Amino acid sequence: MHAPSPPLGNVDDRGFWPTLMAVLGGASLDYTRGSLSRSVWLLAVPMVLEMAMESTFAVVDLWFVGQLGKAAVATVGLTESMMAIVYAIGLGLAMSTTAMVARRVGEGDLGGAARAGAQAITLVALLGVCLGAPCVFFGGDLLGLMGASPAAVEQGSTYTSLVLGSHIVVLLLFVQNAIFRGAGDAMLAMKSLWFANLLNCLLDPLFIFGWGPVPAMGVTGAGVATLCGRGFGVLYQIMALRRGRGRLDLSRAVWKLDVGAMATLVRLSAFGIGQFLIATASWVVLNAFAARFGDASAAGYTVGVRILVFTYLPAWGLSNAVGTLVGQNLGAKDPARAERATWQVMRYNVAFMSAVGLLMLLIPEFLVAPFSDETEVRAIAAQCLRVFSIGYPMFALGMVLVQALNGAGDTVTPTWINLIAYWLVEIPVAWTLAVDLSWGASGVFWSVVIGESLMAVLALAIFLRGKWKTRAL
Repeated sequence: MHAPSPPLGNVDDRGFWPTLMAVLGGASLDYTRGSLSRSVWLLAVPMVLEMAMESTFAVVDLWFVGQLGKAAVATVGLTESMMAIVYAIGLGLAMSTTAMVARRVGEGDLGGAARAGAQAITLVALLGVCLGAPCVFFGGDLLGLMGASPAAVEQGSTYTSLVLGSHIVVLLLFVQNAIFRGAGDAMLAMKSLWFANLLNCLLDPLFIFGWGPVPAMGVTGAGVATLCGRGFGVLYQIMALRRGRGRLDLSRAVWKLDVGAMATLVRLSAFGIGQFLIATASWVVLNAFAARFGDASAAGYTVGVRILVFTYLPAWGLSNAVGTLVGQNLGAKDPARAERATWQVMRYNVAFMSAVGLLMLLIPEFLVAPFSDETEVRAIAAQCLRVFSIGYPMFALGMVLVQALNGAGDTVTPTWINLIAYWLVEIPVAWTLAVDLSWGASGVFWSVVIGESLMAVLALAIFLRGKWKTRAL
């Protein structure tokens, strides 16, 4: 038996700030009624903070590792590029989990939402072990295949084995936070990553540079610190889910295999994983293209992408509010409110990303300076940011529209959009500009802008057709 759910508050009961403080303190609200603008921000604020913390892992590691030289920076960049495949799987599963949980919550079926969450955790735990185990033994080989220099392979093979071998921790972190988001408990998702990042920030300098009895481990120490931080976040999530701190209580009863929920999850996740795998695999290819032009280009591209991620993931957090609102309001039989929520978040996201893009255009040297002491790396990273900044408004538009489709349970359409934008356009354009036209790493940067802009245009055309409003789940 589940413990009785706490009563849901109305988003209009109190002023915005008292309500926000209540949400951050653990209060549950009904996002299917009341002020839509307030619902968006009450969900978005903790989600933005959550995604900002997710991006902090890579940025903090890069800042400390940057003091070890360009070979170490290239190691982190190339390893993170390979981790992008794992992130694709995690994001695909997380997106499907959020859609299922949100739809059940909107229907008032909290038991069904809890069962869906339990099936998702079981699936990713098995998947994480199967994917991570081989990587422990072949980290150095994988790093070499990505185009790393011999110095980078020698220095970073242990780091790569450690990071790539921890797939289960990364996948659980993604999916368990997706359960919180689908239920509307964005505060719990935010807290898990805040705690994880705090520990990572404390342990990074300790393990990288050593202190007292702790030996200096160099770039390997960054991997140890990140694994410890993420592991702590996963433990926090498990305790919150098992003790029913949010709207859902994943007690023993919901862990029984639910064939229907598992089948739906697998079906949605197959396309969800394919969707993000297509997107993130293209980033792996682009990183390999950049590495063709030397460690400085690979390191500069790494710095530029990490700064992009630092700004991109908070915007993704704002977009995640759309997934929850669309799912819950479709479950409550209110597609008009789901559509209004999408347009509202789209306006907010475009405004935010445009402002960030302006900063990247005007002061890129200032932004990249903390991450490298080498003039050549800084110059390439600054060029990367200037080019990326031009596409920021379109980046913002595309991510919101795709999340709206995913939140409705339509994972097939975004998969085709990604395939066209990234593999049929972005990668061929990158090769043509970088190699055939001899633009070098600059050609890789411009291909990202072109591919992402095409994705936004295609997603808008599909969204305006409106078929997502009648999607069964």
